[in-house]
Amino acid sequence: MSVKFGLPAIAPPDARLFILGSLPGDASLAARRYYAHPRNQFWRLLGGVLGEELHDLAYDDRLERLAVRRVGLWDVVASATRPGSLDQAIREAEHNRIDRLIHDFADLQAIAFNGRTAAAVGRTLVGPAAGIRLIDLPSSSPAYTLPFATKAAQWQVLSQFVRP
Repeated sequence: MSVKFGLPAIAPPDARLFILGSLPGDASLAARRYYAHPRNQFWRLLGGVLGEELHDLAYDDRLERLAVRRVGLWDVVASATRPGSLDQAIREAEHNRIDRLIHDFADLQAIAFNGRTAAAVGRTLVGPAAGIRLIDLPSSSPAYTLPFATKAAQWQVLSQFVRP
């Protein structure tokens, strides 16, 4: 089985919020774009937080909107072996240096974890982060079948960090 490598971090230098996933799924890796699978609810969920229809925009326009709102994207896993796209299948993971976010982004106020795997790994990697709020979010993956409205309500906690 071949090793899958994640995507680079995308963030403005003044990021206040980072949203971290686990490892991009096969559709995202093939497209070289975060949350590229059409059934992934990420862009709808984050659009609800921002009050903008992100899922209707071109990818570069989505990233521009995130930069304006001072939001960064990355993943806790840098590389791993994994058949398919499910987090439970991740093996032999190498992790990103998530702890560096605290030092590299002076305006950082919060790190949100998109799903259980990202939260479990990410909280360990970040360690005690004085002054940084750590937020566990329900996964935007279509494999996590919590109703969309329930996910959207829980994602609203991010609204305090995305003011223009």
